[in-house]
Amino acid sequence: MSEPTFTLLRPDVGYGAAPSAAWQPVATRPLLVLVGVTGVGKSTTLAALQRVGLAYHALPDRRELTDRLIIPTMLTATNAPLAPITDRTQRFALTRAYRQQHPGGMSAALSTLLVDVTQTPGLLLFDGLRGANEVTHAAQTLPQARFVMLDAPDIVRVIRLMDRQDPFDVIAARASTHAAHELQRFIDLGVEGAEALFTPQEQHILADLVSTGEATADDLRKALTIVVEERRNYDPSATRAALAANAPERTLIVDTVADAPHSVALKILDFLRVD
Repeated sequence: MSEPTFTLLRPDVGYGAAPSAAWQPVATRPLLVLVGVTGVGKSTTLAALQRVGLAYHALPDRRELTDRLIIPTMLTATNAPLAPITDRTQRFALTRAYRQQHPGGMSAALSTLLVDVTQTPGLLLFDGLRGANEVTHAAQTLPQARFVMLDAPDIVRVIRLMDRQDPFDVIAARASTHAAHELQRFIDLGVEGAEALFTPQEQHILADLVSTGEATADDLRKALTIVVEERRNYDPSATRAALAANAPERTLIVDTVADAPHSVALKILDFLRVD
């Protein structure tokens, strides 16, 4: 039988067999978990939290855990050489295999982390979970975790993903107009499933960004592809329902359209102060 191993992700975070009593499971620590898909405003919220003075220690995020825990775990299980995987198809196959073995998916990976309490006392933060299966697992296995679900309409997410800093002005300026030829251009983008996700008016608003030269068709196509693909795998309504069912008193739902980043940060501060 092989000796228990410990993998260090950062000087104060790792997984495996604890090297000393100072290394405690993340489940025993106060933890703030951000929940939300791409473009809902997680990075903006984190910056706002820092500005209002919330002290926290950020754990390795979703991308880092995928690269350094989930993919290596699956490569080791199949005796494949440990090497970075950049091909999207290969990454998807490996993460899907991990979810099949660990139904909690990313939450299962998060729950295996150990933290050196002598180096990182206080609040931990993880960015972020998605989907009903992940938040259900986290609610059940991380009893000290509090969840902040950030939400935004899909059209806002698309505009944000194109690095537009004023999505609300964009929408307002174009909401009263309609052009059939622009809708045809939206269709011609060739993003399967996009038409069903956006209303005709929303399709016009997005296509109009290209016709006016404010965005390229390629930028719009890439943003749409991300949003549509995530919608296939992560349903915000189901995620919200899972949090309400499994951790109602530990969950805050925030609309990042209704509230400015500073207001969102203040809401989170108030939420964390509740005993």
